[in-house]
Amino acid sequence: MATLLRSKLSNVATSVSNKSQAKVSGMFARMGFQAATDEEAVGFAHCDDLDLEHRQGLQMDILKSEPSEEGAEPPVEGDFHYQRDGSGPLPPSGSKEQGMCSEFGGGQDKPKITAWEAGWNVTNAIQGMFVLGLPYAILHGGYLGLFLIIFAAVVCCYTGKILIACLYEENEDGEIVRVRDSYVDIANACCSPRFPKLGGRIVNVAQIIELVMTCILYVVVSGNLMYNSFPSLPVSQKSWSIIATAALLPCAFLKNLKAVSKFSLLCTLAHFVINILVIAYCLSRARDWAWEKVKFYIDVKKFPISIGIIVFSYTSQIFLPSLEGNMQKPKEFHCMMNWTHIAACVLKGLFALVAYLTWADETKEVITDNLPSTIRAVVNIFLVAKALLSYPLPFFAAVEVLEKSFFQEGSRTFLPNCYGGDGRLKPWGLTLRCALVVFTLLMAIYVPHFALLMGLTGSLTGAGLCFLLPSLFHLKLLWRKLLWHHVFFDAAIFLIGGICSVSGFVHSLEGLIEAYRTNSED
Repeated sequence: MATLLRSKLSNVATSVSNKSQAKVSGMFARMGFQAATDEEAVGFAHCDDLDLEHRQGLQMDILKSEPSEEGAEPPVEGDFHYQRDGSGPLPPSGSKEQGMCSEFGGGQDKPKITAWEAGWNVTNAIQGMFVLGLPYAILHGGYLGLFLIIFAAVVCCYTGKILIACLYEENEDGEIVRVRDSYVDIANACCSPRFPKLGGRIVNVAQIIELVMTCILYVVVSGNLMYNSFPSLPVSQKSWSIIATAALLPCAFLKNLKAVSKFSLLCTLAHFVINILVIAYCLSRARDWAWEKVKFYIDVKKFPISIGIIVFSYTSQIFLPSLEGNMQKPKEFHCMMNWTHIAACVLKGLFALVAYLTWADETKEVITDNLPSTIRAVVNIFLVAKALLSYPLPFFAAVEVLEKSFFQEGSRTFLPNCYGGDGRLKPWGLTLRCALVVFTLLMAIYVPHFALLMGLTGSLTGAGLCFLLPSLFHLKLLWRKLLWHHVFFDAAIFLIGGICSVSGFVHSLEGLIEAYRTNSED
């Protein structure tokens, strides 16, 4: 009897401790920090598989994990919610957390995020370090480039809304209910009944390509920034890329991102400081601004590349279904999308214009390379540190997708599991990770062109995920209930997006081939 009493008291004490710890962690998470607790600190929402595996623009840091059903397979340790630019804490999730979350939630609905917190997530997704390439887009597009920044914001805001509309249908009682949870669900519904899995696979492939290309861009920008920061050193850009990749090799051994996530908030603050420094320097030279250089004509050969650059900076659609599903008031989603994209449009437009006016025709692919040598090295070193700390996020997401697609045990795969019974990584799993790191290095070495790679990625996957697929899905699923102007908008976006995607992809690919030939001759 005494033993049983002590056991119950111990369980109660543990429960109270876990609840208190979870509440403290939740408070820190709501403020944008990750509480320095152990692996069982707090459980986060297990969203749909697509968003869980492929997220690179979302800080789902305050969502709690739902208890798993009986007989369900526990989540793999090290699952995370990703944010492309490296901002936002990334807590671990695992089977240990689910018991604690059951106690914390008491079997009730999981806590939801406010519209402001959702807006912070979207802002982090579309205001990353790739904004540094926008002045280069103005160089080849002039005022039309500025118009495209505004146009892309309007279209991405609209397609984000219609993508969410595809999650809902009207039931027998005439009520609008949520019947789908993710981008993959929408894609699969559009391809049913003939090809019920085709749409999801297309979305998955597009997301994997975007994740890997993002990793390559981080290596390219690291080599570029270091080379331009220390031009007097006898070290080439390719050598700097190799050095950066050597620092990234430990990513192959990552089981979770808890250690890296501690620096994520610092990276975000550093990025805002860098943007402010660049704008402040440009304003100090306002008297020398070259307004006459901003033209209405475009460089027909290079402007399509600018389209891809601009579109890539607005990609956030892939995680919007989970974001909307976890809002306290989903009705505020449209308002949230409006003010986040208006803010992004204004900030991006001003940043790109002010930077271009300062350096005009001398504008480089990464705008910080135009800064005076006295401050360029300091700013670029901060950017390199941010890029290196951001690399593990898309890398870990891509690795997890590949492992679950080709190496995870189950009837759908033919290769053995990458993890042993004790949770340790097996040799072929480590080989896969190292091969992916080396692949990103090789691409960065042979194609060390930040703007061209960014334009290629934006034209290929960005336009597809942000323009083509949402408008196509909206027409396919809801065409009977759409008003004529919605049909017109969707058809126009699909047509314009298709033209921009093909044109940008072709010109970016031609530019990469030409650059590769030039490098080979040198």
